[in-house]
Amino acid sequence: MSTNVEVGEPRADTARGSSPALRPSKRKVRWFEVAGFTVPALVVYVAFVFVPIGFGVVMSLHDGSRIAPLNNFVGLDNFINIFTGGRMFGQPFFWDAVRNNFLIAILSLLLQGPIAIGIALLLNRKMKFRGIVRMLIFVPWIVSEVITGVMFQMLLMPNGAIAVWLERIGLGSIAGTQWLADIGTGGLTSVTFWTVMAVLTWKYIGMAIILFLAGLSGIPDELTEAAQIDGASWWQIQRKITLPLLGPTVRIWAFLSIIGSFQLFDMIWILTRANPTIVGMDTMATYMVQVGMSRDRVGYGSAIAVVLFVITLIVALTYQRFILNRDIGKES
Repeated sequence: MSTNVEVGEPRADTARGSSPALRPSKRKVRWFEVAGFTVPALVVYVAFVFVPIGFGVVMSLHDGSRIAPLNNFVGLDNFINIFTGGRMFGQPFFWDAVRNNFLIAILSLLLQGPIAIGIALLLNRKMKFRGIVRMLIFVPWIVSEVITGVMFQMLLMPNGAIAVWLERIGLGSIAGTQWLADIGTGGLTSVTFWTVMAVLTWKYIGMAIILFLAGLSGIPDELTEAAQIDGASWWQIQRKITLPLLGPTVRIWAFLSIIGSFQLFDMIWILTRANPTIVGMDTMATYMVQVGMSRDRVGYGSAIAVVLFVITLIVALTYQRFILNRDIGKES
């Protein structure tokens, strides 16, 4: 006896392996998972980024003190005073600080970039004790800014170790130079400015070298080997292959260096013994602390902080639009 069994096509929802009634619940579970991971981070970000920025903007519209920062509403007077205030002897000057920030940013790229690329290319080749040399080059970046500032402040004193060393090698005429106390308005003609640039280069060049070494490790060896087979010299390989492929890493490092230069505070403050105005080495951050905290003008200092934030944001967005855009894509 045979039984004819009619075999029909499976239901669409069974074929897909799930019931339509269960799909909304799965969707809710996914939303809860996403919210569980993102909401805590978002709360922390808002609490420690947007709330302080908003409070700083509110404080910039007042002329209060540290005890009562929201007293005496003055509107935009603090911002007007920033851009229209004149130079007074012995007083911080905003445009000197802006000039120093931009000079430090530009010279950091011009000095640290070529030196770091050259050292990275050298350390990328096979050599003895390469790991130890890399570690020693990276050590200055690990040392805190406070330790670095105090160390160089002691070394560069008129009777410090560098002055003694210069005298021993027959350069006593420059041994007494006031490396960190060249009183004036600062800028490219100041001895203190170039001394600070040398210290900053020593401190931060290690990070650039490590980044460039990481970028060099991502360049395929097959490209250089093929170029060598074709008869290209070492310099031609670096100029035509290595440096172009290292471009994205260089652009990222330059972006980090520029932003760091605009936020520079601790090294300048320590090297100049908490009085950068005398030697013309104010940055926007030290200017903010000098006027806002030391003179108890919290509202004016908050206005400087807002201006610093806007300038940094404009520079960052401009850099991303015209330089980083080729690396991160137009959709980001």
